[in-house]
Amino acid sequence: MRISQAQRTENENRIRAAMDRLLRGEIPPGGKCDIKTLAHEAGVDRTAFDGTRPYAHLRTEFERRLQALQQLGKIPEPREAQIIRLKDENAKLRERLATSEQTIDELTDFRTQTLARLAAQHEGIVHLRESAAGTGRVSSLAAPRTTVIGSCS
Repeated sequence: MRISQAQRTENENRIRAAMDRLLRGEIPPGGKCDIKTLAHEAGVDRTAFDGTRPYAHLRTEFERRLQALQQLGKIPEPREAQIIRLKDENAKLRERLATSEQTIDELTDFRTQTLARLAAQHEGIVHLRESAAGTGRVSSLAAPRTTVIGSCS
């Protein structure tokens, strides 16, 4: 069934309005920023955007504008933006986890070395105490004799 020029113009206006909404990020629930959602939002058949169909030039325009936004770092689709944000957050968390694991390993090694040193010091103290206690006889030295000079008897 052929459509009139007025109907075609009306359809193109609806498609352009839907295109603008989608590219601003106004994505309907369950939709994406793609041709299928564009066709649904504009109320036209999706196949009208294929090949040599009447709205193929609008598909090209939509894809060009979408790609331009993506190159600028602006992603109109909240779902895609959320996926990118979550991937970045996941990478940061993996880095933090690796750093934490390294710190835990270093602290575990430090603890092991410290306990070994404390055990060695304790053994040294016990040995010194035993050797001091083992010498039951302590000899005291006699005091030196003092002689008085200058007295004759």
